[in-house]
Amino acid sequence: MSGQHKSSFATVNPYTGETLKEFPVIEGGQVDAVLETADKAFQAWRSRPIEERAAVVGRAGELMKERKEELAQLITLEMGKLISEARGEVDLAASILGYYAQHGPDFAAAEPLDVEEGEAYLVNEPLGVLLGVMPWNFPLYQVVRFAGPNLLLGNTVLVKHAGICPQSALALETLFRDAQAPEGVYTNLFVSHDEISRIIDSPVVRGASLTGSEGAGAQVAERAGRNLKPSLLELGGSDVFIVLDGENLERTVGAAVAGRMANTGQSCVASKRFIVLADVYDDFVDGLRRGFEELRPGDPADEATTVGPLSSEQAASDLADQIRETVDQGADLVIGGHRIDRPGAFVEPTIITGVEPGMRAYAEELFGPVAVVYRVADEDEAVALANDSQYGLGGSVFCADVERGRRVAERVETGMVWVNHPTSTQPDLPFGGIKRSGYGRELSKLGMQEFVNRKLVRILPPDAELTGIAG
Repeated sequence: MSGQHKSSFATVNPYTGETLKEFPVIEGGQVDAVLETADKAFQAWRSRPIEERAAVVGRAGELMKERKEELAQLITLEMGKLISEARGEVDLAASILGYYAQHGPDFAAAEPLDVEEGEAYLVNEPLGVLLGVMPWNFPLYQVVRFAGPNLLLGNTVLVKHAGICPQSALALETLFRDAQAPEGVYTNLFVSHDEISRIIDSPVVRGASLTGSEGAGAQVAERAGRNLKPSLLELGGSDVFIVLDGENLERTVGAAVAGRMANTGQSCVASKRFIVLADVYDDFVDGLRRGFEELRPGDPADEATTVGPLSSEQAASDLADQIRETVDQGADLVIGGHRIDRPGAFVEPTIITGVEPGMRAYAEELFGPVAVVYRVADEDEAVALANDSQYGLGGSVFCADVERGRRVAERVETGMVWVNHPTSTQPDLPFGGIKRSGYGRELSKLGMQEFVNRKLVRILPPDAELTGIAG
């Protein structure tokens, strides 16, 4: 993901470019003190009944609903999300906390195993202090899908949020504290990138989760691996949107616009590569162009705005460079392709066709309002093109024949595929990818199985026969 602020933690309004507030980082001994507090908190937190931990997580979700407008305004201010979408993110984040508060105790319950003699079962025990490195594009949702299940398990969490959304980060810490999470159970960290490695090295920290760029993910995974600690990565994506027929084309085009333009295209699971069968290609491109032409840029805090700014000036500049270089390499612009001539980090809604292997837009993730559309002859060619990517996060298949959609979906090499709907998310569905999109799963029951000791307890009677022992 591009565009992250590189210096201190600062709120820079991407609509105006104005720096509104800056926050200092902590380092060295200050970080060590935080780690010690989190470790001490873990010893007490893990000992509390899981129902009590669930009550804290559930209360955090209720407080999120109560503070919906305040939190949504912060999201819009700091990273430019349309205010209606920011409110939707608050609702989604609150629903995740509520989901784990309700179902987490059952997910964490001991699991009996079928054995011939005696008893055997698995218990789900927390690991300890976890580090979460979080991105800016969904400042609440991506934090709670890490924090919710792990707090419920009895882990304590340190959250290093993105540099451009410090006020959202602080609001989350305050929310968990107000939900009666003891000191050290949920801790926000304003630290430099250099401190992250030192934190992972600490024997106090037992695992690390990152949602963000491939580069940052590789660094965190390497450091965790060096320390023999588990990690979870949710990285970039270049999701396919496969169109197999022209049935209900108006709905399909509407889904394409929504799938590409949500969060101004700044989503790992946004629809980015549109792979369309030849007999419907022209009509699809024409419909997508008309849909993009209807979008109106403006202040993301204005309800009438349908295209917000990108998260930062750097993000807009990087995306414009990717578009320009792809066109210079021989691709065709159907619409857009440039910065919008107005203040703020705006890029025109853009459609590119004629993209070939070797062009930037063929292999790279385009993190913004840019759709790349491909024409293919049949579903075999569609699947081959879909799988010719270093990414494997999500994808979608659209067609009237649901069984055909299922067949194609099962051939797409990703962690998630939706049929007749753009890739989405909800608390009870696992979320994660393969290839360079990362590994591990968040949400659903699987979200409670990443940073947990699934310990076997085997009980035999005192007169049981002693059998061979192997290691």
